[in-house]
Amino acid sequence: MTADKAYSSRANRQALRGKHIRATIPEPNDQIANRKRRGARGGSPPAFDPIAYRRRNQVERGFHWRGVATRYDKLGPNYQATPDLVEMLDWLRAVPDGHDPRDRT
Repeated sequence: MTADKAYSSRANRQALRGKHIRATIPEPNDQIANRKRRGARGGSPPAFDPIAYRRRNQVERGFHWRGVATRYDKLGPNYQATPDLVEMLDWLRAVPDGHDPRDRT
């Protein structure tokens, strides 16, 4: 299971371990500081695979359009317009003509 720092609580990690699920959740800075402050009683840092986390982040960014991710549009044509627009904008960003479509000058 991959998740962002918001899901790194001890309870979440314990629940995942109880189900034999390997987690890839980065440790937040405050938890790192608390663990270090406790010294030897703070335990060892949880396992973290930055490559797996990077892949998870790339997939999540593919759903940066909230309407696509949650499907708020109820009618088929309205819903189809959103992925079509996303695809068109992605294509425009990838056009190799050297012109940045976001550049308004």
